[in-house]
Amino acid sequence: MSFASEPGRDDGNLPPVNVVIPDDARELDRDVLAYRRELRAKRRRQRLIRLFRPFRTSAFGGQAIIPLIAACLAISLVGGALLSVATMSPASAPTLSDPRASAQPAVPTGPLTELPPGDVQLSGRMVPVRSLVTSAIALVPANCGCGAELGRLAGQAVAGHVGLYFAGAGQAIPQLPALVARYGDGAAVAAADYDSVLAVAYHPAGLTVLLVFRNAVAEVLRNLPATFELASVLRELKLADASPSTSQPATS
Repeated sequence: MSFASEPGRDDGNLPPVNVVIPDDARELDRDVLAYRRELRAKRRRQRLIRLFRPFRTSAFGGQAIIPLIAACLAISLVGGALLSVATMSPASAPTLSDPRASAQPAVPTGPLTELPPGDVQLSGRMVPVRSLVTSAIALVPANCGCGAELGRLAGQAVAGHVGLYFAGAGQAIPQLPALVARYGDGAAVAAADYDSVLAVAYHPAGLTVLLVFRNAVAEVLRNLPATFELASVLRELKLADASPSTSQPATS
């Protein structure tokens, strides 16, 4: 400022400027932050301009290039979907199976016969065969290789709350304890048929299952499929007697 000049003006005749110098420099932090935000926004705008500058030239059609790319992408997606539908063969098309047919378990049925007279050994004591009522009796031949079927039968017998016996004669008797321990589900009992009462009556060539009603009439099941389902039949063993008119005495 020139002391010779008019108060409030300098030698350049510029208007007066109100400059306030704060006592504490920390009062300028807000202004510094605002200035830095403006600088960052300016740099972002410059980067976007550099990024899209090639697409804004006349060689790329100006600003119309972005909608054009979006339209091409949509056309390619629709065309690919139509092509996949048109080229799908009947063999590769998904098929829907009948849920009622697939959900039907295999429920085998067999003839009815009265249990034969005679005794089998249970836990070291002899008991009549005809006392093994409301139960499932698996006639196990020697070396039958039917562990999976025995395990499935044991699980269904436990669910049906009926007795379960693994019976065998001859060379099959020493194998019964191991089969009971491994596949009996904690419910099976070994029945040693020393007199071949059941073996002679039913001649089990493979695994044969006797479903014994409470009147000592048994339904004989042979050649059980791998997916056999006996839970519903097992629950009926203690609810009703088998019809005597349809039962046949066992042959010895």
